Amino acid sequence: MAIVYQKNKKTEITYVYQNEPYWDKEKQQSRAKRTLIGKLDPETGEIIPTRTYKKKDKKAADMPLKRGPVPITKIQRSFFGASYLLDQIGAMTGVKEDLKFCFPENYKQILSVAYYLILEENNSLSRFSHWQRLHIHPYGDDLPSQRSSELFQSIDEEGRMAFFEKQGKRRIEKEYWAFDITSISSYSETLCQVKKGRNKEHDHLPQINLALLFGEESGLPFYYRKLPGNITDVKTVKQLMAEFDVMGYKKVSVILDRGFYSKENIDLLYKNHQKFIIGVKLGLKYVKEVLEEERKNLQLWSNLQTQFGAYGICRTIEWEYEQQRPYKGDILKSTRRAYLHVFYNPEKAAKDQANMNDYLSALYNDLAEGTKKEYRMKDYDRYFEVTTTPKRGRKIQPKEDAMRQTARNYGYFALLSNEVKNPFDALSLYRSKDIVEKGFGNLKDRLNFRRMQTSSELSLNGKLFIEFIALIYLSYVKKKMQDASLFEKWTLQGLLDELDTIERFESPEHGRLLGEVTKKQEEIYKALGVALPSL
Repeated sequence: MAIVYQKNKKTEITYVYQNEPYWDKEKQQSRAKRTLIGKLDPETGEIIPTRTYKKKDKKAADMPLKRGPVPITKIQRSFFGASYLLDQIGAMTGVKEDLKFCFPENYKQILSVAYYLILEENNSLSRFSHWQRLHIHPYGDDLPSQRSSELFQSIDEEGRMAFFEKQGKRRIEKEYWAFDITSISSYSETLCQVKKGRNKEHDHLPQINLALLFGEESGLPFYYRKLPGNITDVKTVKQLMAEFDVMGYKKVSVILDRGFYSKENIDLLYKNHQKFIIGVKLGLKYVKEVLEEERKNLQLWSNLQTQFGAYGICRTIEWEYEQQRPYKGDILKSTRRAYLHVFYNPEKAAKDQANMNDYLSALYNDLAEGTKKEYRMKDYDRYFEVTTTPKRGRKIQPKEDAMRQTARNYGYFALLSNEVKNPFDALSLYRSKDIVEKGFGNLKDRLNFRRMQTSSELSLNGKLFIEFIALIYLSYVKKKMQDASLFEKWTLQGLLDELDTIERFESPEHGRLLGEVTKKQEEIYKALGVALPSL
């Protein structure tokens, strides 16, 4: 509903109307119903209500006030379709409602910056001013550099934790939660958590680590935590369990990569009554014993699941549980039931062999050229012996026993769970962990966060939170696109660009009008589970 001003040229009186757009089914076009509410005082600019409107006003005086539509003061044509999609996603996921509760004063600014990050792939915030002039967005106004810095710094820890709690409780007990960690490099010397650490990209820049928690069924993230760059994966589980307790998450099922495995962590998961699936290394004593007993059975047709192209077996084992009791000064020891799943995948075996051949060649070349890499130091000695004699000079000899032992386990892998008994149910759940990797990819590449470009802790915390909000929306769209097989026709950016062409026209005299929506665009909205746009 909009306020419309119309001047009578003969009497020079400006009348004020309420303009209510509606869809005329017979004429198949947008129409508007106008109700006279008064006239404009030329001196004060105030609206003088009509008698009938005054009577309606008295009847409504006792009713709670609702915020009316924003008055239209200028003629404007803006891109609307993609923003409308994000509005609907915010309503369906509860993100908008939860943000409004946790950050009542600036939730619209947070959403507008998140929309910009999603729709303007890889662009820095310096272009927000240009983008917002052409697009409908929740805040509806510009956020210059100084204002965006103030916005980042206003997002406090209390609000963030409240948001995580609300989002998590929307899906608690409905799905497993996949947890993983990535590194984000930084040039900053002022951020206290920026430390030198190890990462998969072997980047030599200092870094922070970022932990993300995703729902395996919904495909949505709802928790993250920033960590010092030198913290290893295995040390984070204890803190994760503590923060679950703070947020009131009692019955949680988690999926963890084998980098999080330690006896202390498994004991902690049992102690907190957390259900889990975790990757385990083949070199562990109890895993080696089961693998040796089942190695032949793991290639029988009866243990094959063609859907996964893998053989799998489950063995029930007794976990040697230990719990330190400081108040008694002793260690409580008992056993807990666990399910060890061992698998063999022929395709993985071939891939493991090819990867290991490449790796051994790289090790040999490093030794031959004298260019050893720090992160490979243990493997130089493990797989090669370097000797030097006056007569033959320097000689690099492969340690074939070690290579043979490694080759013996090509294609094998193992999972441990305290709940899931079927090996392929466990494998299906564990593979959903890939959504975290994809989430990291979206955060670093599409949302332009591969390098931190902030110099203060408060700004980093705020910007990271808004990036996280944008990641929720992106993850929702990608999950819906996968479910509807839309990636066969569209890229993510192509789909958003297609919807972004739908316009909304505004005029003080005519209210708001929606631009044309093509059949192709209607099909996209329908596939994403979103109602067609209307005013």
